Amino acid sequence: MQKEMAAATSAITIDGLTKDYGDVRAVDGLTLSIPEAEVFGLLGPNGSGKTTTINCITGLLKPTKGTIEVGGFDVKTEGAEARAIVGVSPQEAAICPYLTGSENVHLFGELYSVPRKLLKARVDLAMEKVGLTDDARRRVSKYSGGMKRRVSLAMALVTDPKIVLLDEPTVGMDPQARRAVWDFILELRDKGKTIVLTTHYMEEAEELCDRVGIIDHGRLIALGPPAELEVKYRAKDLEDVFIQLTGRRIREGA
Repeated sequence: MQKEMAAATSAITIDGLTKDYGDVRAVDGLTLSIPEAEVFGLLGPNGSGKTTTINCITGLLKPTKGTIEVGGFDVKTEGAEARAIVGVSPQEAAICPYLTGSENVHLFGELYSVPRKLLKARVDLAMEKVGLTDDARRRVSKYSGGMKRRVSLAMALVTDPKIVLLDEPTVGMDPQARRAVWDFILELRDKGKTIVLTTHYMEEAEELCDRVGIIDHGRLIALGPPAELEVKYRAKDLEDVFIQLTGRRIREGA
């Protein structure tokens, strides 16, 4: 009998996640629960294990140890069911430069079996929400880096997923486009969707995230709402919390 996501108390449950690359431990015993309808920020310096964690959640990488459940489905044994309710906008977007923006989103929807009677409306709405309606028929090869990021976001959302994973979603965007994406993310949360994002922009995390988790060297070192963490560590802002805990600024490498 299939599990229903509504019965799950947590949209994503990670228990003891460990991922090794040879002698290098990228994620070290990460345990984390992310409830439904939350914007959760996964923060850490470059090389801290953020993207590896995202890739394990999606099933792209196989954990060395530990378990992950997405919408109540075990990623290892029920991967197809888990992937069906997740939309992903990766750091390196897989976009065909010879297709238009709309064609890329349409193709992605077809690959995920979005019903044809719904697909065109879904594509048009996704392109509108990311601010690309006027450029929807231009080839992606003519897009700026920020516009390509917005196409990647539209591709992640055309399937109407219950859980959305956004890896650095606003890199390369101008302030106006970034603000539009922020509004869209909050709109998704208000519709009951769960959003997990990684970001190097601390103001983005403070603006959007109900809670953040800070990881360093693959370990979770802080967890909570940004305002509570600032009070706990007597910090002026979230970046100050980050520096206190890691000894590094968010944009510095590991």
